Amino acid sequence: MAMIACCSQIVAQQSSAKRPNIVFVFSDDHAYQAIGAYGSKLVETPNLDGLARAGMRFDRCLVTNSICGPSRATILTGKYSHKNGFLTNNYGVFDGSQTTMPKLLQSAGYQTAMVGKWHLVSDPTGFDYWNILPGQGAYYNPPMIEMGNKVTYPGYTSDIITDLSLKWLKERDTEKPFLLMCQHKAPHRNWQPNLKYLGHDNDRSYPEPATLFDDYAGRGKAELEQDMTIVKTMSRDDLKLVEPKGLTPDQLEKWNAYYQPRNEAFEKLGLTGKDLVRWKYNRYMHDYLACTKSVDESVGRIVTFLKENGLEENTLIVYASDQGFYLGEHGWFDKRWIFEESLRTPLIVKWPSVVKPGSTNAKIVSNVDFAETFLEAAGLPVPSDMQGKSLMPLLRGESPTDWRKSFYYHYYEFPGAHSVRKHYGVVTDRYKLVRFYGDDVNYSELFDLKTDPQEMKSVHDAPEYSQTRIELETELARLRKELEVTEQDPVEARRGGKNGAKK
Repeated sequence: MAMIACCSQIVAQQSSAKRPNIVFVFSDDHAYQAIGAYGSKLVETPNLDGLARAGMRFDRCLVTNSICGPSRATILTGKYSHKNGFLTNNYGVFDGSQTTMPKLLQSAGYQTAMVGKWHLVSDPTGFDYWNILPGQGAYYNPPMIEMGNKVTYPGYTSDIITDLSLKWLKERDTEKPFLLMCQHKAPHRNWQPNLKYLGHDNDRSYPEPATLFDDYAGRGKAELEQDMTIVKTMSRDDLKLVEPKGLTPDQLEKWNAYYQPRNEAFEKLGLTGKDLVRWKYNRYMHDYLACTKSVDESVGRIVTFLKENGLEENTLIVYASDQGFYLGEHGWFDKRWIFEESLRTPLIVKWPSVVKPGSTNAKIVSNVDFAETFLEAAGLPVPSDMQGKSLMPLLRGESPTDWRKSFYYHYYEFPGAHSVRKHYGVVTDRYKLVRFYGDDVNYSELFDLKTDPQEMKSVHDAPEYSQTRIELETELARLRKELEVTEQDPVEARRGGKNGAKK
């Protein structure tokens, strides 16, 4: 309460006209590999590319815990999972009574709105307006909860979330600065595209990742025994081999007009082995990438509104995803790992009055930094118990000598979906030291991203890396102490068994 009172005093000293508006557009599972601005050749994303040309693209934005709900909790609180209390998607409810970035902005005179995927079980707090998808939400004709009341909207969810966001912007108090959190479901599993994008790729055959048929040699039990492969884990529902539920008759007719003839052709082929995997991969790419096109379109609509209403110059626009995602690399889809495709999320920031157009940044930044950044941008103090660093110096083009050189990661959800073992580790520009732990695993791996960028072989026990291993172990211990990570996992993360963090 003291921090909120302090914010109220500070706002009285500031001219609201000088405080920036903040628009945070957030997607679910959007891989950096599927954005043109990051060099992707898989899909066109003209609006995200335009945002990057007009702002700053971060090339090393890492998440603290690569899974949906915990990522959202980190963004709200500026804290790691063990501190904000939301460690997994399996258990628990986000504690909305704790201090959050939206609450602090709201108390300082900002109008605040949250529209779209929330995924934290409890009702949003700190928002003047909220309209959220329950749970994961539906891709078509979604039920939503508007300020506690259930409302069902006809249409495609990405369009609806954008429509509701723009409606709130149009109806807001124009005398006050605002925070809008526009949070999409797409491109989350099971990747149901907008009907208008069903034929977006003209039945293209996509280039295969070099590791599509990875056999996980050179790594341990955790990598070998996960359950997130294209070959085994993808269901007929994922692959659109069964009719989806929740579509209107008209929507279903258009859906079947696209998928039915292609599915019939597939069934006649009788594919097996690698040919079957390739077919699944291409179907996955079609669907996933079509979903990203609707997210890109949403970004364009919001940017256009800001321009047309004279808000562009004084608005901080941020695009990010809750984590990275696998697009067939290592034969996988989903996320959860400390490995690159999962760990690294896109982050693009546009702020005409501050950020140099077309700039890039390679420093290690994180979603744990977002809350601190928004608060400093608004001229507000950052609570001392937040664990990230404001990105404001980087946005201004500065290069602080004391910027982080290493980063701590921790994943807790096992047992759970996709059977990825619990693990934690330290990441630097070149190396990763990771420890898998639990009832049936207890081992470490070391990866050299310079010589092995695809993270195919652990060099943990290689004699030539002994000094590097010692240095990383020392740094890992330092980070765990600094972040106050307990030796035993918090209660929520131990419900599946005896899963203390073993050495």
